[in-house]
Amino acid sequence: MRRPKLRELKEALKSLFSPAYTSDFPRRAHEPYERFRGRPYFHEEDCTGCAACVQVCPVKAIEFNDEIEGGRARRKLTVHWDICIFCGQCEANCLTAKGIMLSREFDLATTAKREDLKQTIEKELVLCECCGEPVVPYDQYVWVAKRLGTLVFTNASLLLFYLRSIGLALKEKINPGGKAAAFNRSTRLKVLCPRCRREAVIKS
Repeated sequence: MRRPKLRELKEALKSLFSPAYTSDFPRRAHEPYERFRGRPYFHEEDCTGCAACVQVCPVKAIEFNDEIEGGRARRKLTVHWDICIFCGQCEANCLTAKGIMLSREFDLATTAKREDLKQTIEKELVLCECCGEPVVPYDQYVWVAKRLGTLVFTNASLLLFYLRSIGLALKEKINPGGKAAAFNRSTRLKVLCPRCRREAVIKS
């Protein structure tokens, strides 16, 4: 019966004179591991505004809202840190793999309002040249065109958009609210939403 007690005493003395295993937080800032999943941030220069992160977020911590004013459309993307569970699905499913990324920030305690625990970015939207409805974010169209390379010439809308973005084609006047123009063969050579493209193909 003496041996176990001596062993326990040895462990107690060893622990007493050994350095602590825990960090000295909050007196000294804790440095998380490299792959630690913390507060997510949008990186506006790399985000295309595709909203894939919105679709895969299991707790709906990310939302988007499309607004049209004066013939111009903007998409607002917002991530709510007070709802986020830091699962990493947004980063894993990001189109560019850099548009939204998890940081190593874990200390979200604040005395500010809960509504302030968020980040919002805006992206310009491309409008349909027939009905004026939003089609896709401008940056997403540019990203797809660059990824396709020469294959961009196989899609009329994408080709026209690409030529306009490099200044080789004129931009058509868009009817923002209204009624779609009569569909004919030339209508297919415009930047169209899926509904208008379907009607243009059928009626031409």
